[in-house]
Amino acid sequence: MQNSSAQNLVSTQSGNLASGRASISNQSAVTAQRLSKTPAVSSGPLDSKSKLSNVHRMRRLIAEDPEWSLAIVPLLTELCIQHIVTNFEKNPILTELLPEHQQKVLSRLSPDLPLTVTANLIEDESYWRRCSTKRWAVCHVAKHGGSWKRMFFERHLENVLRLFIPGTTDPSVILDLIPLCRNYIRRIQMHQFLPPVRLPVPPRAGEQSDSGSEGELEEPAMDHYQLGSLVAGLLHLEELDLVYGVKDCGMNFEWNLFLFTYRDCHALAATIKACHTLKIFRLTRSKVDDEKARILIRSLLDHPALEELDLAHNLIGDRGARAAAKLLSHSRLRVLNLANNQVRAPGAQSLAHALAHNTNLISLNLRLNCIEDEGGQAVAHALHSNKCLTTLHLGGNELSEPTATLLAQVLSVNTTLTSINLSCNHIGLDGGKQLLEGISDNKTLLEFDLRLSDIAQESEYLIGQALHANREAARQRASNPGHFISPMTASGAENSMG
Repeated sequence: MQNSSAQNLVSTQSGNLASGRASISNQSAVTAQRLSKTPAVSSGPLDSKSKLSNVHRMRRLIAEDPEWSLAIVPLLTELCIQHIVTNFEKNPILTELLPEHQQKVLSRLSPDLPLTVTANLIEDESYWRRCSTKRWAVCHVAKHGGSWKRMFFERHLENVLRLFIPGTTDPSVILDLIPLCRNYIRRIQMHQFLPPVRLPVPPRAGEQSDSGSEGELEEPAMDHYQLGSLVAGLLHLEELDLVYGVKDCGMNFEWNLFLFTYRDCHALAATIKACHTLKIFRLTRSKVDDEKARILIRSLLDHPALEELDLAHNLIGDRGARAAAKLLSHSRLRVLNLANNQVRAPGAQSLAHALAHNTNLISLNLRLNCIEDEGGQAVAHALHSNKCLTTLHLGGNELSEPTATLLAQVLSVNTTLTSINLSCNHIGLDGGKQLLEGISDNKTLLEFDLRLSDIAQESEYLIGQALHANREAARQRASNPGHFISPMTASGAENSMG
């Protein structure tokens, strides 16, 4: 009996001990699950993989470095590229790299790098596109030959010139740009030239100045910035588009802000004469009179490359028009624009005489002058022998029926004119009928502007129908050039076959 009770006591104590160990084991498992922030594991059997995953979740390394991560270490190539980008301003490395590495460097470079570093080193258009779009909200790259780099430098130079004040701004601001942009600038477009600051003349010894009055102003050494040194350094300059004036002057308006002086004129004439690559020269809205026009045109005689001259919206009269007529005989000019000036019949007659023998000019614009019928008839006579002019603008010139009569005769025989503008004249009902009769035999004219010219509505409608037929025929000729054979060629082919 004693032995059996002892055995029962031992077995009871062993069971209590086993249950105690089991409870401790369960508590440890729960604690481990809480520490590892993993969901509680069911009491069912666990496979070896789940046990290992629980172990890995519980064992976490805490780095002493707060920036330490499990990311893969970058390649040495990427580290080198990033180092080149970071130190590009001090040590520009680009041409020595492989093409794919160059693209990575260029895509990461800042558009704010100094031009002394990037101008002659980087040709990539995507980089200059980022530079341009960051600086200007509107970018018409098509106006700059489709080149972002050219657009950037042309607009950058324009901004510098626009704010240049003679006698105040350091000229090196512009001259230092020449080595950086000389190969990329094709056009200079300047619609503002700031005049120099006129300082009051200091009073002489023993004299007192009138306080509060303007007094006399000191005459500056120059009137506006002279483009000579800049243009001489640009190797590929083809276009100068200038307006001597000030934008947004506000309450500081003065007439002398809009003066194109004789010193300006002589300096500009020497500049364009020396620029042998210049193809287009525009000087508009600058109060250019006859004398200044003659100075400028004299410098353009026998110019090797000039193709377009635009002196519209100035004060040019008959003497200036005669100078332009002389230029037609001594240049390869293809476009001449003298719109909105003071040209009258004698000036138009001089231009017509030159036009009759010219073989280069394709566009003549004399709108908003006052050549009247005497000048208009002279131009019409010249078109009988001229075989190159395609565009003629005579709008707003006090023309009437006599000019329309001669132009109708021209239209029946001329095969080169494609556009004529006679708007805002006094053609009249009979003049409109004659023009309709003349255009009925014309197959080349595509545009004929007769608005506000006092012709009958029926005549205007029928002229429009004739122009529409000409345009449709021209479109078909352009789309199927092989189907249109001249009568002479066709007859020659028939004879050869016979």
